[in-house]
This record gives sequence, structure tokens and C-alpha cells, in this order.
Amino acid sequence: MQTRTMSMVEAATNVSLGYVLAIVTQIVVFPWFGIEAALGEHLAIGLVFVVVSLARGFLLRRVFETWLRF
Repeated sequence: MQTRTMSMVEAATNVSLGYVLAIVTQIVVFPWFGIEAALGEHLAIGLVFVVVSLARGFLLRRVFETWLRF
């Protein structure tokens, strides 16, 4: 069984690595669709998705941990 703290550590690690990949992907892909954004905008957009991803990852982990107990 995983503790709540370890669930958060796992989710944060996953999201942090995903954030870096998302920023690089945005920088490469946005121009293909005619979207121009400054680095600061890329970082801000990525941050919004980081918060959503972190919450999603943590909550899903807790749901599955709860299901395992039953």
C-alpha cells in the first residue's frame, strides 16, 4: 500500500518530467499550427497543465489505493 505522501511524490515526479516534455513539445509543435508564443507564455501554459495533471494523478492514485483495500 502506498502512503498519501508517496502518492504525491510519485505524481509530482511524473508531472515534473511531463512539464519539461510539454514545454519542448509546445515549442516545436505550436509553430506548425501558426501559434506563436514567447517562452514565458509556454511556461505559463505548461504550468496550468501541471496543476491539473498533478491533481489528476494524485486523485487517481488515491482512488486505486482505496479500491485495493476492498
